[in-house]
Amino acid sequence: MQKEEILRELERAIINYDAEGARKAMEKALNAGVEPIVALEEGAAKGIRVVGEKFEKGEVFLPHLVMAAAAMEEVVKVLKSTLPEEKLTSRRKKVLIGTVKSDIHDIGKNIVAAMLRAGGFEVYDIGKDVPTELFVEKAKEFGADIIACSALMSVTRPFQRDVIEELKKQGLRGRFKVMVGGGAVSADWAKEIGADGYGKDAVEAVHVAKKILGEGQSEGIRQ
Repeated sequence: MQKEEILRELERAIINYDAEGARKAMEKALNAGVEPIVALEEGAAKGIRVVGEKFEKGEVFLPHLVMAAAAMEEVVKVLKSTLPEEKLTSRRKKVLIGTVKSDIHDIGKNIVAAMLRAGGFEVYDIGKDVPTELFVEKAKEFGADIIACSALMSVTRPFQRDVIEELKKQGLRGRFKVMVGGGAVSADWAKEIGADGYGKDAVEAVHVAKKILGEGQSEGIRQ
């Protein structure tokens, strides 16, 4: 099978929400000598972008994004299991993402992480129920360009503000851009707490991340 055919197979697997097919296609691509980043960006990422575009048009819905993200994660697992870590970190910009303290919801956060990877970012997902100080500590360790904080519940939303305040306390606010999102979050809230960006969904989050780093056309915080 030609390399181009393998890349299209990988793309179709993501579009069809076929996690097992995506895993096998990525393994096939690597075995055929396709460069890992080429396989990711010219195969899997193209597929998830198609799903993202359909979501923006209202042609598919949140469950479809969840399934596409799951298929994308299988691709990433193959890369992590077969390649040295340094070969997975050639992306130019880094995003640290997590769900804030006391919030155990992570489906939306996982989708955003997958879409950011597809959009060309290196993503470090630190999980859910993340203490404020850990966001800052891990951002420093990771060398993040953006800290992305998710909150689904209104009672946990204030912890997004706490992350920004902790950065100020440590004299690091200028070092990191901060994005916020989640079911409890709005553009008005993002402005109120001084966040650099807000995405109402995973697709917009990618546009906003690029914008606040000077790489895109979307507004940092949309109404």
